[in-house]
Amino acid sequence: MNAQLDVLHAGPGMTVQDRGRRGFRAQGLTAGGAADRMALAEGAALLDQSGDLAAIEMAGAGGSFRCTSDLRIALTGADMGASADGAPLAWNACHLLPAGTTLTLGGAKDGSYGYLHVGGGIATEPVMGARAGHLAAGLGEAIAAGDSLPLGPDKGGPTGRILERGDRFGGGTVHIVASMQTANFAAETLDRFVDTEFRRDTRANRVGVRMTHDGEGFFAEGQLSIVSEVIVPGDIQITGDGAPYVLMGECQTTGGYPRIGTVLPSDLPRVAQARAGDPIRFRLIETEEAITLERRARDWLAGIAGRIAPLTRNPHEMRDLLSYQLVGGAVSATADPFEEEDRK
Repeated sequence: MNAQLDVLHAGPGMTVQDRGRRGFRAQGLTAGGAADRMALAEGAALLDQSGDLAAIEMAGAGGSFRCTSDLRIALTGADMGASADGAPLAWNACHLLPAGTTLTLGGAKDGSYGYLHVGGGIATEPVMGARAGHLAAGLGEAIAAGDSLPLGPDKGGPTGRILERGDRFGGGTVHIVASMQTANFAAETLDRFVDTEFRRDTRANRVGVRMTHDGEGFFAEGQLSIVSEVIVPGDIQITGDGAPYVLMGECQTTGGYPRIGTVLPSDLPRVAQARAGDPIRFRLIETEEAITLERRARDWLAGIAGRIAPLTRNPHEMRDLLSYQLVGGAVSATADPFEEEDRK
């Protein structure tokens, strides 16, 4: 019997996600994939496995799972508080769960999307070259209680490791560059846009995130006459009521709302992880600075493995204690160490 992960309880919006599927924009399909690509990369690094493997994405709340065999896991993204058979587990870390263990994940504490990674990845059947659920396009389904998710073969690797969490939680500054209609907004409107502190609205999903603010809306000149054209994740559309929407991975491929700017790909995880009410400010930058920031983000991702550290654990809470080498380097309590040295 192949290894599988049984879903005992599932929060809303739980899906299988990977890097998404590319090359179908001409057919009207955006790539989709994990809302927080950094969290996907962190899990792969913690388990020392390919970043192409699929994980479970949990929106706002986790669930409970039971493994049918010994299982390596990693937990990244929004901290959802984890326990294995009631014993607490560290977040942004990897662990070994013995067969039969019940893993329980709660509600998100500091973000919107949490991720459960497993050794070997979630091995559901690929569709159009990816396992990513793209519910807006009817690809895949939300994970539900009673599902049994197949797991890929795990080549093995370390557990009991932790990775310092990034600073992309709780809102903050989001860098944007000019988009197709930025020049259609008056200078004073652009100045007001970058000077405004927005808050992530309750209306947000994998298609787009609405930003709310105090004061009047933002409007472009001649915005009613804009012809629909290609749009991409990160574009900030201004809707008819003057409110900005940041488009996410499952957005449509064309649109006719004016775009006041486009969020850098490296900052989209910050938008995705913002919770309702978290403050967001947009900073408009030039292309040269944007390229520098994107390169810096890629370098950060490339160096994840070097920032992983051993996880300090309480032996009384370690269900897998007997799998560890505990006596290496032991010395005698009665022998004289200097006597041995004198013989050399």
